[in-house]
Amino acid sequence: MASISSIPSHIKTWVYSEYGNTEEILKFDPNVPIPDIKEDQVLIKVVATALNPVDYKRALGYFKNTDSPLPSVPGYDVAGVVVRVGSKVRKFKVGDEVYGDINEYAVNNPKTIGTLAEYTATEEKLLAHKPSNLSFIEAASLPLAIITAYQGLERVDFSAGKSILVLGGAGGVGSLVIQLAKHVFGASKVAATASSAKLDLLRNLGADFPIDYTKENFEELAEKFDVVYDTIGQSDKALKAIKEGGKVVTIAPPATPPAIPFFLTSDGAVLEKLQPHLESGKVKPVLDPKSPFPFSQIVEAYSYLKTNRAIGKVVIHPIP
Repeated sequence: MASISSIPSHIKTWVYSEYGNTEEILKFDPNVPIPDIKEDQVLIKVVATALNPVDYKRALGYFKNTDSPLPSVPGYDVAGVVVRVGSKVRKFKVGDEVYGDINEYAVNNPKTIGTLAEYTATEEKLLAHKPSNLSFIEAASLPLAIITAYQGLERVDFSAGKSILVLGGAGGVGSLVIQLAKHVFGASKVAATASSAKLDLLRNLGADFPIDYTKENFEELAEKFDVVYDTIGQSDKALKAIKEGGKVVTIAPPATPPAIPFFLTSDGAVLEKLQPHLESGKVKPVLDPKSPFPFSQIVEAYSYLKTNRAIGKVVIHPIP
């Protein structure tokens, strides 16, 4: 077992002990025991983390039947430095810069100590080496969203030459779906919805056809698409925007059949596969202009995320 002598026995975290609104239940706790690591796990000094809607849905008790026992430290995305490795870990060594989504299944027994903590532990297979051209802040913004974007496109057999409409193109997942569809999968046409102020962002990400949802109803367009990727919960309307034989994938329940509901499985191999596209700059992290929020402003950061106005990702840094 490798070790660094300065690793503390207790760490600073944000934690909740009952279900409810994050803003009301989250408390700063500077004295939580550091997580132990299993033989297939590494301990990470957290440098940056990103917030995701699943955090506050979990806090509300939406999946308490499959949740780990309270109290919980929330947080899925991590970018940081390996400070300890389990005996069976082969891919990483102490000092490596890594990133990933620490929970293999988001709603099924997620880690009790998430990433809103000074240190977190997770399985080696869920992590990848941080792309050298990305800062920790940029890297932290990616894992859950980019794996969701990528696996969702795979789920509907997206491939070169197909057209796609992305609902919520300026959001955390949507901004990455646009880039992956265009630059990795080779889409023939990428359309995406956003509000008026965000249309230039959609163009910059690679959207051929930005749609201002405040002025146009996407489901009434004459043009139809091979795939609609719904990140906002409008699968009923999305079904009206596909060609015959087209598919709708949605990450925002409830899914109206035959739309395909989708939830990611965290996987470091997806991040490794996308590494060349990230290092070449073809696929870029999208950070909200207010990012990063400091560790002391977690509550404000969640309040902001809940407005649904964030562009790309809300990141927390430094920690602490």
